Amino acid sequence: MSSTRKALLTAVAVLGVLMMIAAPAGATFPGHNGLIAFQVQTDAGIQIYTVRPNGKKLQQVTFLSGDAVAPAWSPDGRRIVFEHDVPGACDNVAIMNADGNGLIEFPAPDVCEGDPSFTPDGTRIIFDRFDPAANDEAFWSMDLNGNDRQRIGPCCADPNVSPNGRKISFLGFNGDPGGTALFTSNIDGSNVFQVTPFSFDVAVKQDWAPDGKHLVFSIYGDIPIPGVSRNISTIRPDGTQLRFVTNYEGGDVNANVGSYSPDGRWIIFRLTDHGLFGLYKIHPDGSSLTAILPLSDFRPGFIAWGPRPGERNDEDDE
Repeated sequence: MSSTRKALLTAVAVLGVLMMIAAPAGATFPGHNGLIAFQVQTDAGIQIYTVRPNGKKLQQVTFLSGDAVAPAWSPDGRRIVFEHDVPGACDNVAIMNADGNGLIEFPAPDVCEGDPSFTPDGTRIIFDRFDPAANDEAFWSMDLNGNDRQRIGPCCADPNVSPNGRKISFLGFNGDPGGTALFTSNIDGSNVFQVTPFSFDVAVKQDWAPDGKHLVFSIYGDIPIPGVSRNISTIRPDGTQLRFVTNYEGGDVNANVGSYSPDGRWIIFRLTDHGLFGLYKIHPDGSSLTAILPLSDFRPGFIAWGPRPGERNDEDDE
């Protein structure tokens, strides 16, 4: 083990002792592995694609002006919520069916809203809201019609509700370059807990395991460090048991995490290898690295693996 990695493990252990311990989350969002959604830069802006877990039936599902980013699945695997960055206007939350049909947008006058995700019961959307006039940023929630908007409290990026619906994981910043940490709070914004040090520079995409016992994130994921690779790590919500899933070194090969699979057996991520990109999966223990979309110039980002609607189980989807 390198001296840098030893120092990181020690830092997390100390952090867990010094700070109050958050309760672990319970289980929900389980299911068969369905489609994978992600964003890709195209000639017409960033758009959302889906693909089956075996790499078949790759298709573009948004064709919007501006950018369609940060897709997240509904618990039943039938809908995708995402952020629409509208040209000349503030960002807004949008929702659509998994095939791109049935698009509904929820623009809010004079405020910017994005980074959406569903609650585990599928009845509400959590999102980040910034009011430029008041210079106020916080997480909010609303129902699936864009109504009953309620302020939650903390900010500032990528809110995800724990599988039992009691916690939110999110990213916070200390204002320094490379200063991004993973946090949790209660669903109402109270009891904010810092899971990782700011020095981990956690990338803006993290996820709960389906059983709620771990969080997965990319370390050194925001500001590139010469000679240092981005890697996938898991950690308990109380800040203990940091584990590296990938162990790339040198800076030319990097791993950016997307999410767990709905069955919890896989972690999906983008592998960057000397300027080429691939969609890969790996077991949480670091074994069985498998390509879904092999290395090419096609660059998936903000990857989310959704549950399969219904109970049909095709072997070639696994």
